[in-house]
Amino acid sequence: MSASNLPRVPVMRPQLPTASELHPYIERIDTARYYSNHGPLLIELEAAFAAHFRVAPSQVALINNGTVALSAALVAAGARPGSKCLLPSWTFVGSASAVWAANLVPHFVDVDPDTWMLDLDRLKQRPDLHEVGAVMIVSAFGSPVVTAACDRFTEETGIPVIIDCAASFDTVATVPAAAPGRSPIMISLHATKVLGTGEGGLVLSTDEALVRRLNQVCNFGVWDSPAGQILGYNGKMSEYNAAVGLAFLKTWPDRRAQLAALTDRYQRLLKSKPGIDVLPAFGSGWVSCYCNISPNRGTSDANILALAERGIETRRWWQSGVHVQQAYKAFPRDPLPVTEHLAKRVFGVPFFHDLSDNDFERVASGIDAIL
Repeated sequence: MSASNLPRVPVMRPQLPTASELHPYIERIDTARYYSNHGPLLIELEAAFAAHFRVAPSQVALINNGTVALSAALVAAGARPGSKCLLPSWTFVGSASAVWAANLVPHFVDVDPDTWMLDLDRLKQRPDLHEVGAVMIVSAFGSPVVTAACDRFTEETGIPVIIDCAASFDTVATVPAAAPGRSPIMISLHATKVLGTGEGGLVLSTDEALVRRLNQVCNFGVWDSPAGQILGYNGKMSEYNAAVGLAFLKTWPDRRAQLAALTDRYQRLLKSKPGIDVLPAFGSGWVSCYCNISPNRGTSDANILALAERGIETRRWWQSGVHVQQAYKAFPRDPLPVTEHLAKRVFGVPFFHDLSDNDFERVASGIDAIL
């Protein structure tokens, strides 16, 4: 069979709990006739996540999606409306969208070539810190963010740091340096992530007052009273999404083991390819939903095309950076040489928990071909 006739290897193949796994939770919803507004399943899921991340339930908030959770975290942390929010352009557009929705001005900053993330020590030296209302650190595809450094930055500058850890469900739980601190961490629970609720966002912070404000912001500004005490909007997670999360948590140990085995397999493969760079922290004890590579020859577009001709789907997950996208071209930015270099070369290869041996070997053969 020619390469053009081979079945396509998808870049991602999400899988949420099955109908039979969800059935007991749906029955509970039907019996209780409680569908939203911090219902019993949501409270149970918050407690389960608190145990998973070794924090108190009062340090956990579940929101209807990750973008709303980021916006609410900025508001709850006290970021000044109309001020700048420093964030990387090397991220998914949702990060910038959340900043804009929180009434801040996205200001794009370059990332460190050794981490693909912002360098907080470098940010401390900026002459415009008096114009900055918040900083958004973005975990690079699940890489650990050192939370103590984020808390220290806020203590020294008075500027809140929001940590966009969209793909870091496992990292935050397994890497001690990435464990929750005062700076709010947002973890996406979208269906494409390693553990999802379909749509959803999880916020973790040891600052319980901040978590309370965040919940209030996401409940129309209402909490412990029928009247709105602060300005807010609707960010509540439904009982149906909580049901998906509870069912998924039961299967997490097996799912994680599969992802860890695939991560190890890719790491060993890519270590043997001197012409390919990978995400700096990839394979260092945590799992995510991506494997991104950066071949030293050719552009990402050319390499993607070569793999597509072999039936292998890829994805430029973060495109060319947010700063070149039409909606964000007018926003301020620093020079972005590292971002622009990464954007020309980095792309994701097929990565999901039940990637078959045969498909993995096809990906490995394709990588050999582009080298």
